[in-house]
Amino acid sequence: MSQIFDQLTLDMKESMKNKDKNRLTTIRMAMSAIKQKQIDEKVEITDEVAIAVITKMIKQRQDSFTQYMQADRAELAEGEKKEIEILTKYMPKQLSDEEVVTIVQKAIESVGATSMKEMGKIMASVKKELAGRTDMSKVSAIVKSNLA
Repeated sequence: MSQIFDQLTLDMKESMKNKDKNRLTTIRMAMSAIKQKQIDEKVEITDEVAIAVITKMIKQRQDSFTQYMQADRAELAEGEKKEIEILTKYMPKQLSDEEVVTIVQKAIESVGATSMKEMGKIMASVKKELAGRTDMSKVSAIVKSNLA
């Protein structure tokens, strides 16, 4: 069983006791999404599964936040921002840009990549190590800049 999922369960109970409706709703949505992925894909709930689901939820809320700000809907944007803050607490520590660059450069050396044709191999080699710890679009940009 996933430590993240267990922590979500404990925090859900705490939120119920404290009558913190915003936090409770966000935690329930996360738990529901994780359970849905378990049912749909017939996989065990692991930290990797939980991180993938929570990462997706954070990205969705960031997109909504941006759209609400552009539409001048500050009250809705604030709600999305609070949900992002709650969900971020369940993510592993994010890596700095320097750490990501170092990992990408090691992967390029180990794969022996010299052109953009090998980008897929590099991304595959770093994905397991970096998943959930940084934005993979940022990793992609770093790989492209190192191979260019």
